[in-house]
Amino acid sequence: MKKVRLGAGTYLIPMPVVLVGALVDGRPNFLTIAYCGVVSYKPPMIEVGLRKGRYTSAGIRENGTFSVNIPSEELIEATDYCGIVSGSKIDKSKLFEVFYGELETAPMISECPLNLECRLVQVLDLGGTHEVFIGEIVETHAGVEYVDGGRPDTESIKPFVFSASDDSYWGLGEKLAEAFNVGKGFTNG
Repeated sequence: MKKVRLGAGTYLIPMPVVLVGALVDGRPNFLTIAYCGVVSYKPPMIEVGLRKGRYTSAGIRENGTFSVNIPSEELIEATDYCGIVSGSKIDKSKLFEVFYGELETAPMISECPLNLECRLVQVLDLGGTHEVFIGEIVETHAGVEYVDGGRPDTESIKPFVFSASDDSYWGLGEKLAEAFNVGKGFTNG
C-alpha cells in the first residue's frame, strides 16, 4: 500500500466522545472532550486530556474528583454544545439531570447511559497544549436498560466517536468479531 505523509497530528481514528463532569465553584459543569483513554485495568484508571486553562480543570483540582459520562447518539446536540460554550460564561448545571455517587463531588449525567465516577490520582503537564488528568474509577453507573450480562452493552448505549481528520462525529457500526478469539486461527505465512 502506497503511503503519503500527513505530518504530525492527532489522527487517532476514532476517538471516544465523553462529557467530563466536575464541580466548579460549587456548581456542576460538563465539558465535551475526545482526548480520553484507559490507562490501567487494575486498579481501573482513565485519563482525560483537557486544554490548559479550561474552566473544568479548576474544579477537578479543587475537589480531587471528576466524572466521565458516555453520551448516546440521542445526546449529540447537547454534547456538542457542552464543547462549544465555556462554563465560565454559560451555566451548564441545568442542561442535564445531575446525580452524585459515593465521592459526592463528581457530578454525573442521568441521561448518559454510562458514567464513570473518578478520584483524581495525578495531573501531568507534558509541556503541550493539554494537561492529562488521571483518575481512578471508583464506581461505574449504568442505566439498567444498557446492561447485558452484568456488563455495559455497546449496541444499546449507542456511543459516538469523533474523527479529527474531518471534525465530525460518527456512530458505531456493527460488531465485527469476538475480541481475543477471532485471531486464534491466524497464521503468518
